[in-house]
Order: sequence, then C-alpha cells, then structure tokens
Amino acid sequence: MDYKRMPIEIESPEQMGYGNIKFNLTESSVRDALFPSHEIDLKNLLLSYGDHKGKPELRQLIAGETKNISAEQVLITPSAATALFIISTTLLDSKSHLIVVRPNYATNIETPKAIGCEIDYLDVRFEDHFQINWDKLESLIKPNTKLISVTHPHNPTGICFSPSDFTRLTKIADANTAYVLVDETYRELNRSVMQPYAADLSSKIISVASMSKGYGLPGIRIGWLLTQDPQLMEKFFAAKEQIIICNSIIDEEIGYHFYKNKKEYLQAINITSAEHFSIVKNWIESQHHMEWIEPQGGVVCFPRIKPQLKIDYKKFYADLNSRFGTFVGPGHWFEMPENYMRIGFGYPLKDELLEGLNNITRAIELQLTK
Repeated sequence: MDYKRMPIEIESPEQMGYGNIKFNLTESSVRDALFPSHEIDLKNLLLSYGDHKGKPELRQLIAGETKNISAEQVLITPSAATALFIISTTLLDSKSHLIVVRPNYATNIETPKAIGCEIDYLDVRFEDHFQINWDKLESLIKPNTKLISVTHPHNPTGICFSPSDFTRLTKIADANTAYVLVDETYRELNRSVMQPYAADLSSKIISVASMSKGYGLPGIRIGWLLTQDPQLMEKFFAAKEQIIICNSIIDEEIGYHFYKNKKEYLQAINITSAEHFSIVKNWIESQHHMEWIEPQGGVVCFPRIKPQLKIDYKKFYADLNSRFGTFVGPGHWFEMPENYMRIGFGYPLKDELLEGLNNITRAIELQLTK
C-alpha cells in the first residue's frame, strides 16, 4: 500500500486549529452536537469488548429502515471512512479495475490508488448539472471491474439520484460481476423524498453511511455498511476483526441513543439546514461572480467562480483565509479546478455563514480591482 496524505485532510480545520478559523465554511457536516449527559447514563457500562459486528440494538434500528436487510447484514464500523477502507481493501487489488465517479470523497479515490488498482474516472460536469452519464458508465465496465463507486447525495455537489437513476443503477449492478458502492453519508439530509438504502435494492449494491455528517457526531466515529451478500459480509466482517476487532462501546452507546431518538434530533437539524440553505441560495442569486448547480441534499454545495473572470486563485484563497478569516474547501481537494469550492452551510452559525459568504464576495472583488 502506497499511502499518501490527502489535501482535504492536511488542510482540514481540525489540523489548522479551529481557533485559527473565524468563518468555517469548510465543514461538510452539521454543527457538532453536544453530549446529552442528562440522557445517557454511562455509569454502569462495562468497558469490555463489544459485539464484533456492532451493538445489536443499533444494527436492528438501522435494518428496521429497510425491507430486505436484517441486522446480521449490517456491520457497524468506527466511521464511514473505515467502512470504505474495508470495502476497497477487500474487493480491490493490483489486478482489478475500479470505476469511480469524480469529484468524490477523497478516500474513495486515494485508497484504491494506494492499492494500485486500475482506475477509470467518470467525471460529472457543471455543464451537465453534475448528472451521471449512465451510458458512459456502462461503457467503462471491463471483465476485471470489481467495484463501481458513487455517492448519494453526491459529495461535494449535493446532487441526488432520481427514481429512474436508482433503477438504472440496480440494473447495472445486477447485470455485471462488479459490486456497486453507494456512499450514502448524507442520506438523512435529503431535501426531497428520502430514498431507501441502495443496498436494499440488490445484493450487488453496498451502502455506507455514518453519524458524522447528518447528526453532527464525528467525534464518536460510528458508521456502518450494509450488504445482502452473505459471503461478502463475511469478508468485510473478517477485515474489521483484523483491523480493530470491535468498536468503542462508549461510542456505540452514544450513537445508539442518538439513533433511537433520531426523529427528534433530525427535525431540529433539518430546520436549521433548510434555513442555512436559503441563505446560500439567496447569496448566490444576489451576486454576479459565482454560479452553481443547486444541491438537492446534504449540507454542502459546489459553486464556481465564473470561468471568464480573471482571478489569481492563489492570491484569492490567501486573501480569503488571511485577510477575511474565511475558509472553504478549494477545488484541489476534489481534483477540480481552483475556481470551484465546496461551501459547507450546515456547520457555521447563521451570522458566521452570512459573514463568510459576504467575505467570499469581497475576496473575489478584491482580485477584480487589482
């Protein structure tokens, strides 16, 4: 494995120090949740090894949202990132082929790169409203294709699949030997009708999700993967046991509390997210320097500074960071041009979001006046 650090992690706010960032628009999650100490009693929790597959009650709750998946087909992992690592290292090797939709969450690209497998990228474009070209995807499939990797809602654009997209995805999965990975980290933050887990649709589809983005719980490191394929689950289970054996039972207990009360928590989260989304939409529509494809889910968007504007992007980001104290996810985090940026609108407080967006406009205008 040829590991390389990813820019999105090197330049992450936690590595730069939250105290050094005044207006944090880099985060891809909702605001971090406070520990509800009055509701969770950890005093009698035995600090032992936990169930290797994950807390049974939590797995049952997750499976309860599906039609075709049982609790035994749910594997709780220490974060979605770990689930993605398990999937890549189980299914891919130097002789296999991966198709990955790009841009994408960096781990879905960098771990396969470290493995040394053959990769074909299916690039989604602004001009196509970031929609997947399904015919092009099918044309990329080879005899040694082991995995097709997509995200839904898409990271970083927030674009969602239509019902017909899910039908096409299922047909592709069932017609080929390759598995389809659907990274569904933002599933709970879909502003339209929430779709079922993709893994519920076919034994060839693997779903991954977590409590980091939609619940604001990145600190407890709880994620999961779902698959109807028993042989594949056995391999994933073996990988988890070799990596970590079991999860932190404290993390699982906290995660279980939030998940069983998810309606209460998500109702408040979605109200705030909707308000912040309206702020970003109004900002985009009120200025002339940027354009976007309106996101349909999640708490991030991926606008771009209009290509015809003459901007020195190195100076733009330097001014945005140092002069205005505002940070976004620059295009290179996603192997995209620097006029693109991921803006997270779920994490900042309302006043921080308003000022941060205005600072982006100011930093652009500063470049245009030079």
